Amino acid sequence: MLLLCSYLKKREAKDKSFSYEVLIVDDGSRDGTKRVAFDFVKKYGVDKVRAILLGKNHGKGEAIRKGMLHSRGELLLMLDADGATKVTDLEKLENQIHAVARKEHRGDSAACDTTFKISDIPIVAFGSRAHLEEKAIATRKWYRNFLMKGFHLVVLLTAGPGIRDTQCGFKMFTRSAARKLFTNIRLKRFGVYYQTDAQFQIEYSMYGMFLLLITLSASISRWCFDVELVFLCKWFRIPVLEVSVNWSEIPGSKVNLLSIPNMLWELALMSVGYRTQMWKINS
Repeated sequence: MLLLCSYLKKREAKDKSFSYEVLIVDDGSRDGTKRVAFDFVKKYGVDKVRAILLGKNHGKGEAIRKGMLHSRGELLLMLDADGATKVTDLEKLENQIHAVARKEHRGDSAACDTTFKISDIPIVAFGSRAHLEEKAIATRKWYRNFLMKGFHLVVLLTAGPGIRDTQCGFKMFTRSAARKLFTNIRLKRFGVYYQTDAQFQIEYSMYGMFLLLITLSASISRWCFDVELVFLCKWFRIPVLEVSVNWSEIPGSKVNLLSIPNMLWELALMSVGYRTQMWKINS
């Protein structure tokens, strides 16, 4: 959190067109995290840091949905605040989105168009650890590799091909994409869980605002929420970019084997719900 705020503050000082906002969403934490959140609000001011208290635990999906829909910026980033991904890598996602947006909006002449707004063009960029897969397979235990390969197969059957790493907690959305996706998201709670007193999710928006979402909960959806995002992106034909990022293994985020049935149930529920149109999608 401190590293992120420091990065944002320095970037704002260098670039007067850049502004940011940090939004902290407390998803029913039971420790002293609320106090820490409000300490940041007091330190940086309500114009830079806001806090939302959900009261009780709703899960990762709902906490991120709340944060996204309360955002005020043009670009929104969600990331795990455990430091697994290098903060400055957000510039990689940002640059890729801008490149695609220029092509989507009247070709390369978009940069000279004063009416051009990045927030109006739906684009999503997924941070990816796929380039690290071979090394991870060599160091992980065999049963974790088996579970990961099985999960990738289920994701392929459920959401289709195209994204090698759906689970990296480092994703950027234009405002247009975020509004379409997070007003339709259904999988808000169940999935694969791990226990922790405080788990952070970050979102940010730039060129107008920067949003940071921190979710704090005792048990949170870990996987299937991200798969639904991929499915909805394909439904809306939103371009999804996969961008390699620097990533480090953080102790404590182990897969709970007893949660595997919940994950499979959630993926099956998503597939049936959307494909039979029992789950309506609002355009």
